[in-house]
Amino acid sequence: MSLKLGPAGVPLSCKGRTIVEGMDDITVLGLDAMEVQTVRTVQPHHFDQYWQAGILSWKSDFEMNMHGPYYAELLGSKRERNRTLSKMEASMQAGKLVNARHITYHVGPYGDYEPGGKANEELVNIFSGVVDRVRSIWGDEKEEEEYSAFPWVHEAEPSLVGIETSGRQDLWGTVEEVLEVCNHVEGTVPVLNMAHIHARGHGRMRTSEDYAELFDQVRENYGGSKFYCHFAGVEHRMGNALHYTQIKKSDLKFEPFAEFLAEEGDWMDITIISDSPLLEHDAMYMLQHYDKARQRLLEIRARDERKLRLATHQGLDPEELGMDEQEILIPKVPDVDSKHKSTNDISTINPKKTSNKANDMISFEEKNDDDDIF
Repeated sequence: MSLKLGPAGVPLSCKGRTIVEGMDDITVLGLDAMEVQTVRTVQPHHFDQYWQAGILSWKSDFEMNMHGPYYAELLGSKRERNRTLSKMEASMQAGKLVNARHITYHVGPYGDYEPGGKANEELVNIFSGVVDRVRSIWGDEKEEEEYSAFPWVHEAEPSLVGIETSGRQDLWGTVEEVLEVCNHVEGTVPVLNMAHIHARGHGRMRTSEDYAELFDQVRENYGGSKFYCHFAGVEHRMGNALHYTQIKKSDLKFEPFAEFLAEEGDWMDITIISDSPLLEHDAMYMLQHYDKARQRLLEIRARDERKLRLATHQGLDPEELGMDEQEILIPKVPDVDSKHKSTNDISTINPKKTSNKANDMISFEEKNDDDDIF
C-alpha cells in the first residue's frame, strides 16, 4: 500500500510561510504531501514560489497538489460560469508550475438545475473542457529541449482534475454525482472529502465497515486503485457541514479509517490531505493512528501464525489450541454458590457468633473470659 499524508497549505509551525519552506518542514515531520490553497484566486507574485516548489517536488518523492477556487458556480448563469472558469484557468497554470498531481475543484450550487441527470450532463461537458485545457497547458512545453524550465512535463503525466464531494444539501456533489461525472470524463478523479460525506450523510462515517462500503462503492462505479481524500473533524447539523474542527473534537474519528486502511487497504494508492484547523498536527495524528493500526494488525497476524505452528506441531486444530490456551490463562474459579452455602451452613458457623432471640436472652454456654480473673 502507498499512503501519503500532508496538510492543506503551509504548516502552521512554518516560520518562513513560503511554500518551499513549508515543504521542508513537512518533510522533517515525516509527512510527504501538500496541497497548495488558492482559495479565491492565484496571486501572480506566488508564481516564483510555485516553480521552486515544482523543482523540489520533481527531484524528490514529495507529492504536490493544488486546490482551485473555493467559490465556484459552474452550474450558474453564463456570466457566473465564465467567472469561475477564469479563476480555474489561473489554478491550472499554477498547477503546472508546482508539478501538481491533482488539481481539485468544487462545482458549487445546483442553481437552476435539479439534482440528477441534466446537471450531471452539463458538468460532463464542462469538465471535459477543463481536462483538455490542463493537457494543453502541460503540452505547451513538450516540444522544448531537455533544459526546459519545467522538466517534469517530459516525464510526468498532466495533473488529474479532481472533483470534490460537497458537504451541504444545496450544493452539487454527492458521492453518486461525483462518481457519475468522473466515470464519463477521462482525466478526472473523485476527491473524497470525508468530512463532507460524513456531514451530508448525517454522521455516516463511524465504523471501519462504513469506509469499506464507501471504497467498494467507488471501486465498483469508478474503478482504479488511486484515491485522493480530504480529512478533518467537522461540526454538522441537519445534513449540512458547518465548519471544520480538529479531529479530536469531532464525531468523525480517524481511528476507523486507519483500521480499514491497515486491514483492507493493501491494494490502494491513497493520498490524504488534512483540512483540519490544526493542519500538520492532525496530519501527524492521522499518521500515528495508522501506524498503531498497522502494528496491531501485525501483532494479531504474528499471534495467529504462532498458534497455527503450535497446532500443526501438536496435531491439533488451531481453534482447539486456542481453547486450551484460554483454559491455561484463566484459572478455574470456585463455585461461588457452593462456597456461599458452605459458609452459611449452621453446622459450620461458630456458635459463639450465632445470634437469635433465644441466645440474646439466655445462654447456657460457658464462656472463657480472659479479662475475668475469677
